[in-house]
Amino acid sequence: MSNINSFIGTGVALVTPFLESGAIDYISFEKLIEHVIHGGVDYLVPLGSTGEASTISPEEQQQILHFVVKTVASRKPIVAGCFGGNNTKALLQKIKGFDLTGIDALLSASPAYNKPSQEGIFQHFKMINDHSTRPVIMYNVPGRTSSNVEAKTSIRIANECKQIFAIKEASGNLNQIRSIIEGVSDEFLVISGDDPTALETVRMGGKGVISVIGNVYPNKFTSIIRNGLNGMFDQAELVNKKLDPIHEWLYIDGNPTGIKAALNIEGICNEFVRLPLVPMQKDNLDMLASKMV
Repeated sequence: MSNINSFIGTGVALVTPFLESGAIDYISFEKLIEHVIHGGVDYLVPLGSTGEASTISPEEQQQILHFVVKTVASRKPIVAGCFGGNNTKALLQKIKGFDLTGIDALLSASPAYNKPSQEGIFQHFKMINDHSTRPVIMYNVPGRTSSNVEAKTSIRIANECKQIFAIKEASGNLNQIRSIIEGVSDEFLVISGDDPTALETVRMGGKGVISVIGNVYPNKFTSIIRNGLNGMFDQAELVNKKLDPIHEWLYIDGNPTGIKAALNIEGICNEFVRLPLVPMQKDNLDMLASKMV
């Protein structure tokens, strides 16, 4: 894999552009990839929840990974976001069966729907640790999974599962995030998965963000995180405050509905999403447009 330092900074959870028919829009996908690379981001994360991986078939996922690897052409590290799941055995088979050539790491969300105990969450990630062919970023996103990976569990995983080198923490719970940062070694990266609190996470010792808004504003959001990591919080706050009013409207009709609408406004890709997601309501879209900078 790339050096662990390659994942300090700003990663972008790429949307998957679609045509109105629902087919993958590879022309716009290439445009988006070039946009974020030229915007200075540190790494790319296709096929996460922002990439609508849950409505993309395994065959399409493999095609997308090949496309991203070919388009990025080794310019930035790539983290494949489609390796979470609530069936541990099936997930291990998926990891084994995918061609991960050119993929630097996997992003694996804590199991949704089953609502496992903390011990169950630990054992799930231990199995991933023991069988993954790539280093892993674990992903805590209680808003989607309906279960929280508690700080003590994250710290235990960090200490005992050496193939898992980072956590994407999207709980938005700054006390929990602080506890994880204080409880892990410097070799384990605590990465924000929540744009509105990303700078505060960095202020506490976090190592960056996997961002949604970075699809539209890669240069601005990268500058926020980079300045924060360099202790230049006054400069970081200036840009952060300009983007802050946008966050609410990006999520009001769901993610990636909002970020795709913003990308459409900027002429980078269409707003089309796959059911059960639908495009933004017009009133909300108008508010989003009015807040964009």
